[in-house]
Amino acid sequence: MYGNGDNHYYNDDPNEKNVNQRMQNSYYGHSAPMPPQYPPVPPSGGSGNRGGMFALGILVGVIIMTLVGSAAYVGTKLYRISGDRETAANADGKPADSLINDTTVEKLETLEDVVEEYYYKDEDINVDKMIEGMYAGVIDSLDDPYSTYYTREEWQALIADTQGIYYGIGAYVSLDVTTGFAKINGVIAGTPAEEAGLRENDVIYMVDGELTQGYELTQVTAMIKGEEGTTVHLTIYRDGEDDYLDMDIMRRKIESPTVNYEMLDDDVGYIQITEFDEVTADQFAEALAVVKGSGARGLILDLRSNPGGSLPVVVDVARSILPEGMIVYTEDKYGKREEYTCDGKNELQIPLVVLINGNSASASEILAGAIKDYGKGTLIGTTTFGKGIVQRVLPLTDGTALKLTISSYYTPKGNNIHGIGIDPDIECEFDADAYYDEGVDNQFDRAVEEIEKMLQ
Repeated sequence: MYGNGDNHYYNDDPNEKNVNQRMQNSYYGHSAPMPPQYPPVPPSGGSGNRGGMFALGILVGVIIMTLVGSAAYVGTKLYRISGDRETAANADGKPADSLINDTTVEKLETLEDVVEEYYYKDEDINVDKMIEGMYAGVIDSLDDPYSTYYTREEWQALIADTQGIYYGIGAYVSLDVTTGFAKINGVIAGTPAEEAGLRENDVIYMVDGELTQGYELTQVTAMIKGEEGTTVHLTIYRDGEDDYLDMDIMRRKIESPTVNYEMLDDDVGYIQITEFDEVTADQFAEALAVVKGSGARGLILDLRSNPGGSLPVVVDVARSILPEGMIVYTEDKYGKREEYTCDGKNELQIPLVVLINGNSASASEILAGAIKDYGKGTLIGTTTFGKGIVQRVLPLTDGTALKLTISSYYTPKGNNIHGIGIDPDIECEFDADAYYDEGVDNQFDRAVEEIEKMLQ
């Protein structure tokens, strides 16, 4: 099980070609059904049960008095720090609006004391978990779905994912930031996910009976992955189905190539890139060499449902196709500009068609956007996701890490497609019924039709 993609780096050096996690994307924009509401608690007793109501009133009064008494103590402790925010700086010289100052430290100590003294289950108080939650809360407060704090375990799992081998079900997972649910972004051939019948855009409603709405993508993927030979139970919402679908899927070792290729009829090459990981540039170079060596007179490049990945990697791939000039540039909040260019020495000299859809995001949009800006190929499919921002992953010395949005990116013509996406040159909606019922990929067929016109 993979998460899905952002353009980001693993360290402060943007030129290091380390790989990344995948992330975000919605396709057709279907909203998952809201979780069922809990039924209201029925009233107990009838209108004539005045004795019961009187006793209940006494009990409620005692509870209220107990709560008021407790609140008085807590309120006294909190009141001691309520006025400190008016000062321009604390005694330690730090600004009052700084994250760490006398006020926040004292309030944190108060919260810890109150939890320790009053929380009803001592066994549930986990100081380490509180600390991690505090760190995560700092990043969550940015309200940026692409910025994340990783614990040691999450960071190690992320690194393992990018090596192309893991134990899971063999599906790419993205986060629909509109509904708050994770969904299937793509299924790897020959894996348990395909065998179970999972489809692109299936909404992961529950994992092992636990509702996933509001969870971070890393949390959902961690729930789905596990030891080889174990089973995960998924409750799936699928558009068009009358009820949820329940699937028990066995986890296996998954080895996922990021590039697939073949020669089609009429000397047409086909290359699919499923993501941009550390192995992708080499795999793409091999694929391109094979199709060229096989006498390809035209090329179909399939970027559908490619959630993105590493910015340096997609730049390397672009240098195998584009003419001399700008590939992409980024700008951070200080106006600092990073440019990624191509010398044009490997410019593709045969007709090119590129397949895109609403799950094509981030790095795949960089490549598609550059191809479109240079008029180097014809884009077929539907408008891409529209993620025009870049993340950088910053490992910390204690084994944790941060992923932060650090800049916006722009296509060679200066377009920022964030929240907009890239429109195809030829609009072609995907016919899911034909694909799953008859094995017919109408978008692929349209690409073949177009490339054959170019070759006439």
